[in-house]
Amino acid sequence: MTTPLGPTRILIADDQEDVRSGFRLILGSQPDMTVVGEAADGLTAVDLARTLRPDLVLADIRMPGLDGLELTRRLAGPGVPDPMRVLVVTTFDHDDYVRTALHDGACGFLLKRSGPGLLIEGVRAAMAGDILISPQITVRLLQTLAPAPAAPTTLSPLTAREGEIARLVAEGLTNAEIGEKLFISAGTAKTHIANVQAKLKVRNRVGIAAWAWENGLAGPVPRE
Repeated sequence: MTTPLGPTRILIADDQEDVRSGFRLILGSQPDMTVVGEAADGLTAVDLARTLRPDLVLADIRMPGLDGLELTRRLAGPGVPDPMRVLVVTTFDHDDYVRTALHDGACGFLLKRSGPGLLIEGVRAAMAGDILISPQITVRLLQTLAPAPAAPTTLSPLTAREGEIARLVAEGLTNAEIGEKLFISAGTAKTHIANVQAKLKVRNRVGIAAWAWENGLAGPVPRE
């Protein structure tokens, strides 16, 4: 996978025309992104991806012909000679879907209800080599992986405000929700999160949430 010199070229694969239209408007409004193709089913999406060679494929899970998981495996999975970036954006957040998609090379897993801001952030994260997962999924995955928060064993490298940010990330809040909670802008929240990632030497929200969990800053939250 190479980093594009110009705007990120995106292929949208979703069986709902209104969803494709919405994604096209959101992504097309960004100066560093352009939509180069659309597909209403998985087989067409794979063919278009191999023909157009986009920088990123946005893929729904449930599509006719070929679902998003198989699409991900064919385009980004182990053994693919020239893998592409595939970002899964779906309504369905089953744990098995998330694990399978990430195992087969997906560069992120977002829920459609997470909103346009996270979609744009997910595309940019994927192009930077990072993995972005919707906050709601992050929380649930941690609850299945970690039996209980542990007492902190070392001094925290974070300031009090950064510790608060880490706790809210672990609780599944988006940048906008963190900003609202702390009376700061979503942009300021994003900057704090980037600083926390750098201090903790983690790549994404999952790493922040795992650290918060392990250090007793966050505990189980009710499932939706």
